[in-house]
Amino acid sequence: MGLTDILLIGAGLAMDAAAVSMTNGMVYKNLNKLTYISMPVFFGVFQMLMPVMGYYAGGLFAEIMTRYSGIVIFVILGIIGAKMIKEGVEDLRKHEVCPAKIMTLKILFFQAIATSIDAFAVGIGFSAVGIGIFRPSAIIGAVTVFIVVAAIFIGRRFGNMLGCRAEILGGMILAVIGIKALF
Repeated sequence: MGLTDILLIGAGLAMDAAAVSMTNGMVYKNLNKLTYISMPVFFGVFQMLMPVMGYYAGGLFAEIMTRYSGIVIFVILGIIGAKMIKEGVEDLRKHEVCPAKIMTLKILFFQAIATSIDAFAVGIGFSAVGIGIFRPSAIIGAVTVFIVVAAIFIGRRFGNMLGCRAEILGGMILAVIGIKALF
């Protein structure tokens, strides 16, 4: 498997993290430097570790992960998305100016897990094909970091344009990603 193949796999795996990061950029207006750094790091690290976990634990958990990964993603992103939609609607009704939302490491942690479960399956595939795991995983993590950084800034631009409606749109995006994971 060549570098181009791994870069494309990394870009494909990073798309859910990019959508979630874009949503975060839209919704969480008062992000500090630590949070700006934490988002790409969390998503990149999880996208890097999950293939390694899949590579080594694939034989033990392959069937379970394949069978239930969509449900886990749906539940995590569905809960976060529904909460965002509910809060966004309430904010539109109560406030003329959107209240600042606070991104917590707990939210970021669960988002990173939910968006990296597919990478576990990729690790299983790498194991089945018999290729090494550490170089591809590092590349996947790095690609994710770069894509997430761009997504955050794009999300900030749209969030400024959408105002209070950004949280509702962001919640809908997370819900759609969760629903997509079921199929």
